[in-house]
Order: sequence, then C-alpha cells, then structure tokens
Amino acid sequence: MARVPCDLRFLLIPAAFMFIYIQMRLFQTQSQYADRLSSALESENHCTSQLRSLIDQVSTKQSRILALEGNYSQSLFFFSLSLPLSPFFLVDLKNRQDQQLVQLKDLIHTFESKGIAKLTQGGQGPLAAVVIMACSRADYLERTVNSVLKYQSPIASKYPLFISQDGSNQAVKSKSLSYTQLTYMQHLDFEPVITERPGELIAYYKIARHYKWALDQLFYKHKFSRVIILEDDMEIAPDFFDYFEAAARLMDRDGTIMAASSWNDNGQKQFVHDPYALYRSDFFPGLGWMLKRSTWDELSPKWPKAYWDDWLRLKENHKGRQFVRPEVCRTYNFGEHGSSLGQFFSQYLEPIKLNDVKVDWNAMDLGYLTEGNYTKYFSGLVRQARPIQGSDLVLKAQNINGDVRIRYEDQAEFERIAGEFGIFEEWKDGVPRTAYKGIVVFRIQTTRRVFLVGPDSVMQLGI
Repeated sequence: MARVPCDLRFLLIPAAFMFIYIQMRLFQTQSQYADRLSSALESENHCTSQLRSLIDQVSTKQSRILALEGNYSQSLFFFSLSLPLSPFFLVDLKNRQDQQLVQLKDLIHTFESKGIAKLTQGGQGPLAAVVIMACSRADYLERTVNSVLKYQSPIASKYPLFISQDGSNQAVKSKSLSYTQLTYMQHLDFEPVITERPGELIAYYKIARHYKWALDQLFYKHKFSRVIILEDDMEIAPDFFDYFEAAARLMDRDGTIMAASSWNDNGQKQFVHDPYALYRSDFFPGLGWMLKRSTWDELSPKWPKAYWDDWLRLKENHKGRQFVRPEVCRTYNFGEHGSSLGQFFSQYLEPIKLNDVKVDWNAMDLGYLTEGNYTKYFSGLVRQARPIQGSDLVLKAQNINGDVRIRYEDQAEFERIAGEFGIFEEWKDGVPRTAYKGIVVFRIQTTRRVFLVGPDSVMQLGI
C-alpha cells in the first residue's frame, strides 16, 4: 500500500503537462482577442474625441481582463503542481475560458458598433464614407489629410473620414493615428503574390487586394451606402463634397451611371475653362470617385487580382453604364513617386487645374445628365460645332470662332490627332480616355471646344 501515493504522483505528471499546454493555447488565443480590442480602442479614439470616455471604460475592462488572465493562469499553474487533476476539471476549466473569449468577442463587437453609431447619430446617416487609401508615404498622406479636413471638418457627420493602410509602415500608422478626426483601418496581407505574367510589379496585385478589403469593410462591416475613394497623394477642391452630394442624387435617379468621379484625364490648364460643366463618359476616370453599395455587391465577388482600374474600364464589367466627370478637376494628384513610378506625371498630372471656384451644386439642375436627356444635350453641342479636316488642325481650331469637330477613322488616326493637340492618346478596350460614344471633348486655351468624333459617333448620337 505504501507504493500507491508514488504511483499517483507519476500519473499526475502527464496531467499537469496537458493542463499547462491547454493553458498556454488558451492564453495565446485570448491574447489575440486582447490585441484586437486594443486596436479597436486605438481606432475609435481617433474617430471622434467625444468617445474618449467610452475608450477609457473599455481600456479599464481590458486591463482587468489581462490582469485576471495573468493571475488566474499563474495561480492555476501552481495549483496544478500540488493537486491531482481530473479530466473533468480540465474540461470545466476550458469551458470557462471559452466563455471568457465569447465575452471578449461581444465586447469588441459592441465597441465597434458604438463607434459607427456615434458617426451616424443625430438625424440622417452619412451621405458617404470617405476613405484615403495609404501604404508607405507618410509625407504624402499628411498633405492629403490636411487638404480633406479643410473642407470635411464642418460637415464631418455627412462624410465620416477613414484612412485604410495597406501594410505595416510605422510612419504611416503613426501619422494616421495622430488625427482625432478620422478612423484608422489597417490591412495586413501576408499571402504571397504570384503574378500572372513575368516582369509584373507585385504592387499592383497588393493594391487590388487592399481596395477589395477596404471597400468590403466600409460597405459590409460598417454598412455605408456610398463610399468616396481617394488616394494618399491628392488634394481636393473647395466644392469637392458639394459636387459629390449632387452626384449622389443624380446616381440615385439614374441607374445607368456606374460611378461619379472628380477627375478629368484631359483636365490640364490649357484644356479646361468651365467649372460648372459636367460630362458623361464611357471611360472610368478614377482618382477621386464615388461608388454605391449596390454596384459593389456586383463587383466585389469578381474583383480582379491586379489592375483594378483598367478592369473597371472593360465593357464586360461596366456593361454599358457610364461615369460622370467634371470638366475642371475636383482633385489634384501630386504623387510623382509611387507604384506607377511617375508615369505621365510631368506631362499629364502636374499641369492639372484644380478647381478654385465654390460652385453651389445644390442650386444646379443636373437633369441634363440623365441618360435620355444627355444624348440630346451632347448631340446638340456636337451638331453646332464646325467641322475641320486636313493638316494644321491645331492652327485651324485656334483661328475659328466657336466650337470645332474633327473626325477620326480609327485608333491610329485618333492617336495622331491627339498627339498634335497634346491630350491623352491612350485607349482601353476600344474607348479613348474621357470619351462619350467615341467623342473626346476638350477646350483649346479658350472657351471654344474641340470634339474629336469617332467613325460611329454620329450614328450613336442620332445626328
């Protein structure tokens, strides 16, 4: 009988090791949820200063939970060395730990819900979330955020501001969290990138993943009905938000408008004049654009691996729908250094004119931009333009009073004429940049317009 206690001690050793292993796994899992809670606290603190009291409460709870976890685990560790443990005791302990994890999940969910509810309280909900897509350019990001806050702060409840960072650049994260007027989101993607063609930049694949993640977060997690997408190298015009409010009403009226953009690819100073002029286009402009949730419902499941902007320009994806754009840009892109390696910057981006006129868009009647009305409106402009042809087209256009139109037969001829004037020559899926039914319109250093008219444009307009 004297050997029995000794045998029991040998049986307790494996049980103690198993208990310690379970405790380590549970503590690791709880630490992950504690990290998520800490991240939620940090983001909410920078969403609005009015939530500081809530942050303090949750922070206190988190500290208590972590302290209890440490004391509880330590006590149980020493307790396990001194007492025999049954499998039933271990199961009961695990159940209690699981209940604590569920409570942590609920706390995180409640906290995030209160943060978004704070944004939407006080009458109508936000018109659109505004998200700045960032990665590793802290200096660019600061310039962008300051430009946005200049016009967003007085109407912050209508346009809640977010920064979505791709990756873990500490300078960008610190800069983002230094603002109390916005919410910070971080996309950490550790999945390796496999390019489809040799020589492709991995950055374009990571950008596409980031866009999908960020838009999924804003549309599905935070339940916004519209999102305005900016990049971390943009400044905005004084009437940026009024423009998008008018565009939102237009998009609600007309389902053939897929998105509204603040950008004109041919928006250089010498090619624009009228800050009130808006156009429809078959070419997706990007660079400061607004999307509805119903459209994202369609795009999200089939979002491309890379080159998302060119993908949106494919006819199979926009399906005959069009985009609204201004003549004078409401965004200015100053990003000389980035993923595109400065492509087109000096020729096309640096000379862009950023609108400096405070247009009262609420007083504007934009009914002419709806599908049926716009065809008539635009065809009238083209019909009144004087046709010119032959050589020295730029000189002829400059010496004629009033608008002119120039016919091109194919892409090669379009590129030659566009090169003479200095506008974008690029096409995507058979559509020139900014074109509507094959027609590209721009000013020529005066109020007069130049219409470059495609071979089928006249027929499509019914002229």
